[in-house]
Amino acid sequence: MNAKDTNDTLLSIEDLTVRLPEGADRAHAVEQVSFQVRRGEILCIVGESGSGKSVTANAIMGLLPRPYVEPVAGRIMFEGADLLQQSEAKLRDLRGSRIGMIFQEPMTALNPVMKIGDQINEVFDAHGKAGRKERQEQVVELLRSVGLPEPESLGDTYPFRLSGGQRQRVMIAMALALEPGVLIADEPTTALDVTTQAQILRLIKKLQDERDMGVMFITHDFGVVAEVADQVAVMQLGEVVESGPAQEILNNPQHPYTQRLVGSVPRFEPPDARNKLSAETLLSVRSLDKTYVTERGIFTKGRKVQAAKEVSFDIRKGETMGLVGESGSGKSTVGRCIVRLLDSNGGEIRFRDEIDLAALKGRGLQPYRKHIQMIFQDPYASLNPRRKVGRIIAEGPMAHGTDEPEARRRAEELLELVGLDASVADRYPHEFSGGQRQRIGIARALALDPELLVADEPVSALDVSVQAQVLNLLDDIKQRLDISVLFITHDLRVAAQICERIAVMQLGEIVEYGDTREVFANPQHPYTRELLAAVPGRNWSIPEVARKAVADYRSQAEV
Repeated sequence: MNAKDTNDTLLSIEDLTVRLPEGADRAHAVEQVSFQVRRGEILCIVGESGSGKSVTANAIMGLLPRPYVEPVAGRIMFEGADLLQQSEAKLRDLRGSRIGMIFQEPMTALNPVMKIGDQINEVFDAHGKAGRKERQEQVVELLRSVGLPEPESLGDTYPFRLSGGQRQRVMIAMALALEPGVLIADEPTTALDVTTQAQILRLIKKLQDERDMGVMFITHDFGVVAEVADQVAVMQLGEVVESGPAQEILNNPQHPYTQRLVGSVPRFEPPDARNKLSAETLLSVRSLDKTYVTERGIFTKGRKVQAAKEVSFDIRKGETMGLVGESGSGKSTVGRCIVRLLDSNGGEIRFRDEIDLAALKGRGLQPYRKHIQMIFQDPYASLNPRRKVGRIIAEGPMAHGTDEPEARRRAEELLELVGLDASVADRYPHEFSGGQRQRIGIARALALDPELLVADEPVSALDVSVQAQVLNLLDDIKQRLDISVLFITHDLRVAAQICERIAVMQLGEIVEYGDTREVFANPQHPYTRELLAAVPGRNWSIPEVARKAVADYRSQAEV
């Protein structure tokens, strides 16, 4: 390391090893991990869930749950001192003042019963910084610097009244309150819409440039890496398997694991057209309306929000139809109206042009429920934690008259269909990874032999490689069983990969509708153009060596 590198290095992790408790799936969460965070650079730490990214960040911040998970070797050097040897009082002084952190889920990181301004004030209180009047001015200035609207009054707002992107901006404001030299961002954009994600990425890059900070950005999305990274370190099972300048890692990855991660990123351009779609319309939605009404209280006015307004589209037999847009656009509301988890306020939902599902109620609806099933966004929240997965899958057929032994046999068949062993039917949901739980959710949705699957953001919370596996599974099942899919997503890369046609929703209305390739190549509506422009790493071409590595890996797995 030359003198310039030494002077520019703000944070140096040297051979860090963190021990896991006995009985864990491996001995160490991270093992002999080394990298540097330099002034004026963004270092992206990339890897799947369980690779050790967040454990490394929490070790730096002194937030590991000792003694169960604790560092046993290595050093974390910051401003001439090893953070692993510092007292808790010293670490408290460094946290926030010299090293700031943005957490992955702002709603759980923010206190729900404290106003935003009071929570930012706590940062100043904890470090004894600034007087009362000066703090108020600094809170307003911080909220303004991260692009929040009406910063003078926003401090009196509670977190639940803000959108996900706004809450993340508040977290950034808190992390930057005392102007730290190093900022750690732990998956800060994972659950955000593509346009909100683009805004947050631009904001972090802008603030990093203005303040000459070093940023450690944790992500599993190589599209994000292509957008912001200067340096990259790739982690697998607790080890750094490849590191270097971002352009080298993105365009010429050397390690097989890095190649598979890069190659798993969905192509931004839709694939070539497949076999001609059937002309038969399976589901026809016409002028669908849904309005939410909140009751008036003593201190609150009642509100009306039109989540779906005059929504119309068709889904043909064997087709995957995409419904895309930001949070609040009405996508999930439309999906839930179709499966009749919600009652619509108007319009028709015609199944096979025979019956208007929107007009059916109670027992009259039950015979049709099995034809349309739903895959939910969060597979853990939608699976009963007290039931074994075989029983979860069998419950649907049993409710429609299938005897228990036959339903159990069918559940085991479906588990094998989605790539799991039949023996896992006797295990509980918490014993599976996120990707495995989503496969169980798919098996449950298929248990009644539906003709239409409504998939509501089924891969948004998954690692990019697991996401690719689930997408390939859905596509394979669709081809083999000749079913249709309504695929709800905010990720246009995913929509490009799997959808033959696409409908773009904004504020409850469909603003553009057509063949996916045509919409992507020549978007007509300004909102569609805005969504497409916001896709991270849009101009990055995934190298062929990475695509080949993924294809070879899948071939070996099939064998």
